[in-house]
Amino acid sequence: MKLRWSTLLLAMSTCIAISGCATPVERANEKNDLLAAAGFHIVPVTTDQQRAQLETLPPNRVVQKVKDGKLAFLYADPYACGCLYIGDENAWDNYKREQLQQNLVTQERMNAEMNENAAWNWNMWGPGWWAY
Repeated sequence: MKLRWSTLLLAMSTCIAISGCATPVERANEKNDLLAAAGFHIVPVTTDQQRAQLETLPPNRVVQKVKDGKLAFLYADPYACGCLYIGDENAWDNYKREQLQQNLVTQERMNAEMNENAAWNWNMWGPGWWAY
């Protein structure tokens, strides 16, 4: 019986761990949403020349380029949309601000979960609960 519970616990832990992992496309989509909300313009790749140039950029990373003496921020997404995000300094500032806000929300959620876990009373479940 003990073997069954440990097998079940291992299977459940594995499922939980896997469900918490995001695929590269899912992570890219989350970043794409932030970029679009921050004011980046989405430019679809429509020609072979555009596709070849898009492939010279690191995928799913923001890079800086200078255009007409002004800074431009480019984000190549060959996986989710096959497009290029282009933003100016204002869009970049907005993106960083949104990213910081999202990190704060995530940290607050984690703190709330830790406080909830700390408030759990294991004593009422008796000694040796892990042996069941």
